[in-house]
Amino acid sequence: MYKKFILVCFSLLLPCIVFSQVLQKRNSRNITDTTSVSKNNRTTTVPTVSDSIATIDMYKIISIERDTTYIDTSLTIQKEYTENYLRKDIFGLLPFHNIGQTYNTLDYGLKDYSPFPEFGFTAKHFAYMEVNDINYYHVATPFTDLFYRSVLEQGQILDASITVNTSENLNLAIGYKGLRSIGKYINSLSSNGNFRFITSYNTTDRRYILRLHMTVQDFSNQENGGIVNTENFESSEAPYDERARLEVYLNDATSLLKGNRYFIDHTFRLSKSNPNSIVLHHRFNYENKSFEYTQPTPSDRFGRALTSSINDKTKYNKMYNMFGAAYSNETIGDLEFYVEDYNYNYYYNSIVLYPDGTIDIPNKVSDRINTYGARYSYQKDKWKGSILISNSITDQSLANIDASARYTFDERNSVFLRYQNMNKLPNLNFRLFQSDYEEYNWSENFNNEKINNFEVEAKTQWISASLQYSVLKDQLYFSDDVVNTEDDEVTRLEVSPKQYDNTINYLSLKINKEFKFWKLALDNTVLYQQVDQSENILNVPKFVTRNTLYFSDHFFKNALYIQTGITFQYFSKYYANDYNPVIGEFYIQEKKKIGDYPLMDFFINAKIQTFRVFLKAEHFNSGFSGYNYYSAPNQPYRDFTIRFGVIWDFFT
Repeated sequence: MYKKFILVCFSLLLPCIVFSQVLQKRNSRNITDTTSVSKNNRTTTVPTVSDSIATIDMYKIISIERDTTYIDTSLTIQKEYTENYLRKDIFGLLPFHNIGQTYNTLDYGLKDYSPFPEFGFTAKHFAYMEVNDINYYHVATPFTDLFYRSVLEQGQILDASITVNTSENLNLAIGYKGLRSIGKYINSLSSNGNFRFITSYNTTDRRYILRLHMTVQDFSNQENGGIVNTENFESSEAPYDERARLEVYLNDATSLLKGNRYFIDHTFRLSKSNPNSIVLHHRFNYENKSFEYTQPTPSDRFGRALTSSINDKTKYNKMYNMFGAAYSNETIGDLEFYVEDYNYNYYYNSIVLYPDGTIDIPNKVSDRINTYGARYSYQKDKWKGSILISNSITDQSLANIDASARYTFDERNSVFLRYQNMNKLPNLNFRLFQSDYEEYNWSENFNNEKINNFEVEAKTQWISASLQYSVLKDQLYFSDDVVNTEDDEVTRLEVSPKQYDNTINYLSLKINKEFKFWKLALDNTVLYQQVDQSENILNVPKFVTRNTLYFSDHFFKNALYIQTGITFQYFSKYYANDYNPVIGEFYIQEKKKIGDYPLMDFFINAKIQTFRVFLKAEHFNSGFSGYNYYSAPNQPYRDFTIRFGVIWDFFT
């Protein structure tokens, strides 16, 4: 189905690519290169070609919040950090052994909140493209981005996208990211896909502006539940140095998350000529998702099974509409008043009955939420700020205050402040869950989570630092309800949702500083976290660090640019959350700590014009620093492996 759909979209886009051109055709080398050159500890930008028709600032990337950046073909240490499956810096995330599996969260500050109830199954959503992950484009000529990376054992990652302006006013983009990786352990295959089709349009006078996109996404993972005997892994003596010889809890389990989304955001200015006038705003988002866990042979690890094979499927859909009217003024900013309509259905195909025939577990949760709110935004000179206030009209207790401000002194120095106060409705899998495992059925009615969050960030030419302080009340979490003994034949795992009715205080400080000397550089990022709570509900390591020592230089008359170095990563020991594949969530545990081990990678990256190649020896110290590295208590981190990747951009 996906292949047919992609073929249709590509067929529609192909004539636009062939017959439309904003500028005259020319070789891709005419694009101004953005290679960085280091001289006397100063970084400059060297144009490699002087006859460019289109400059790089004519290739714009525009976020849903209308922040604009430009396509970047440079090779920097930040590009090394983002050369991964998620294509973003994953400092603060600890990946599981195979590509395309989930991540354990080391930095709690990465968590984002929405006041509305979400689908849940959050461990499966790290690679899921949300509305804010979709970018829109405006390009002078057709632009193609190709990303390839090798994986573990058989398979590969390929992310390909193309965008074109058929005219100055209309842009079309299409992209697909596919992954297949077998992995080193039994039953650990990952097979994922992200398809997106994106359009943006505006009239010449920008009186009407339209942005829309559609996504089709699926994430399939074989689930092995972790290794049974960690002593065999930590010794890694033959035959257990071959990871496929290690016994795992589950041999035939699979989880699958699927989602489709249709999104429209458009504005219309009432006045034809006056930019200081009323602007009407409408946003529409329809999304459906499903999470499925299948296991032909039930496992005693999850308790008694009600059927001879496990086939759990949770379905969800939502429809969101926002209608607003804003007064836009170039001097005082934009003031918008809006109303929101949020409909959702979360459901199963059956109900669970008590022995007397009454309903024990219902088959659905559905509701309609209406809110009203106001948003003020201001951007002029060195100031940029916004404040949003919303509250519910219907009887659900929902509220949100989000205020932020940024002052930019110059290109290298800025200060950012943010405050959030949120009354958040619980995610739906906390409220209702059905499974063919008897102990994995619940219907709950939890209080709203209360969140107060303060953030301060300073970026300077000397150092970058961010401070976050959060106060959490009525925190929701999952935990294991079974107390196992040494006499038990099977280590059982029966997880259920809980609510912590006390207060959690969370503090974090993150500092980044790069030192440069000659052609060498040392990039350092350090995170400190402190949690004040009476029980171990929010568990994070106290220290997380990443340090990269690297060398950069040009060769062959600046035609080739190379960066090579070593990255060291470390986090202190703590009771890391463990992963439960039946519910697609992490749960708290206090049985085993992980951490206090180094992760060292060696890399060599090269760039020729818009072609970049990445070669990395990941975790090369695994054979001599001890086999005590885990992503979760029963989930080993990946062993030493060599990975190869390519990013190639085309401007024709």
